[in-house]
Amino acid sequence: MHQITVIGLGAGDFEQLPMGVYKTLKNAPKIYVRTEDHPVLDELKEEGVTFESFDLIYEKHGEFLPVYQEIVDTLKGYAEHDDVIYAVPGHPLVAEMTVELLIEEEKQGNVKLKIEGGQSFLDAVFATLKIDPIDGFQLVDGATFSIHHVNMNNHLLIAQVYDQFSASEVKLTLMDKYHAEYPVTIVTAAGSKQESVITVPLYELDHVAEISNLTTVYVPPVTKREDALREWSTFRDIMSTMRGPNGCEWDKAQTHETMKRYMLEEMHEALQAIDEQDDEHMIEEFGDMLMLVFMQAQIGEDAGFFNLEDLLAGAAEKMMRRHPHVFGDTVVNSVEDINANWEKIKKEEHEAAGANDAPIMDGEYRAMSSLQTAYNYQRRAAKLGFEWPEDEQYWWNFEEELSDFKDAALANNENKMDQYSNALIAFVNLGRHYKISAEEAMLHANVKYAKRFGKMEARVKESGKEWKDFSVDELLQFWAEAKG
Repeated sequence: MHQITVIGLGAGDFEQLPMGVYKTLKNAPKIYVRTEDHPVLDELKEEGVTFESFDLIYEKHGEFLPVYQEIVDTLKGYAEHDDVIYAVPGHPLVAEMTVELLIEEEKQGNVKLKIEGGQSFLDAVFATLKIDPIDGFQLVDGATFSIHHVNMNNHLLIAQVYDQFSASEVKLTLMDKYHAEYPVTIVTAAGSKQESVITVPLYELDHVAEISNLTTVYVPPVTKREDALREWSTFRDIMSTMRGPNGCEWDKAQTHETMKRYMLEEMHEALQAIDEQDDEHMIEEFGDMLMLVFMQAQIGEDAGFFNLEDLLAGAAEKMMRRHPHVFGDTVVNSVEDINANWEKIKKEEHEAAGANDAPIMDGEYRAMSSLQTAYNYQRRAAKLGFEWPEDEQYWWNFEEELSDFKDAALANNENKMDQYSNALIAFVNLGRHYKISAEEAMLHANVKYAKRFGKMEARVKESGKEWKDFSVDELLQFWAEAKG
């Protein structure tokens, strides 16, 4: 097995090329280069250095990874017969996918690899922009980076922005976090005689002509909280500030217990927004729910018991543990398989926690909702096989309990509360059998009732009369119109 030596051509022109790299290139019998589009190669060509580029491979594929893989496979083939010198732009270990693939091949014992120096474009870019990387910076690939991994408080350098199309893709990705007017700087051929530095609003990023394979896009860190409202750390900082020494007295007075009522209210409002199919309302209500979670995490952190990271780690670990068919090797063939596996994992968790001897209904109680508690109890019992085998038996049970309540109520018997509760829980069970949550149904009914009553109220106001001036039959007519 022969050796593949990787050499960096630097980030700019010939004058920036280190002497050691120059001598290696000058004395090499043959050089393979990823791309011929580099200013150093123009100078070397004039000095009689010959090389073979892989530019034709780019024309064969519609995306980069197959290009890089074919280049690596070709180099491996050459190395079977002779030592190979392979030259890449910049430094071999900075933003160079072919070298990453070669390193993986070396780990598997498929190639013998040596990596030599070369000036990284980062040094020149830092000097041009006059920024200190110790303040925190991120280097990302413009073709593959996710906005979810970008920290707006860091210096952000985006490589692989080589034409208007790639610049447009980067712009659209950045605009998921940064506002359209946010300033970005386009640096091309940093540190060379052809250096170009242009600062434009983000929305103009793909309108600049000076973009090439030597271009790096720089996004400065945010300096104002208002510019970073889409950053998770900003939201956390807001919650910390509200409960801090100079914060809000109301927020500082809150506890886990006092927040319970607000969590219940916001949940109901979120469910209403879902029923309305109103995206803007959902954004608002889901945001309120998120705010309450952050508030509870901040209360826990202030008390020294837990923090937001504990919540994230616990939830993430649970989701991965309970989805082995997604994050592991478990094979499932249906939703039923998934549910069965979920229950099996939950049972194992309870056993590991020493909860084997706890009553079956432990964990199903919901203090803020008796309807949801009833639904949970009956769902749990059904999973153990305690339910009617036929649809008609659910109806028969409900009708029997309703009849018993009617008799008790009309006779004003002392057990009418007991009979009513029997009818109510039978009705909850009937809904559960037909995949209807009693809690959600009640919330839905309340929304409808309030809207219809609002229409009745409008009719009464339009008449100029008082409520007492209308008969029950007239009010029922208003109600029927509101329903229609």
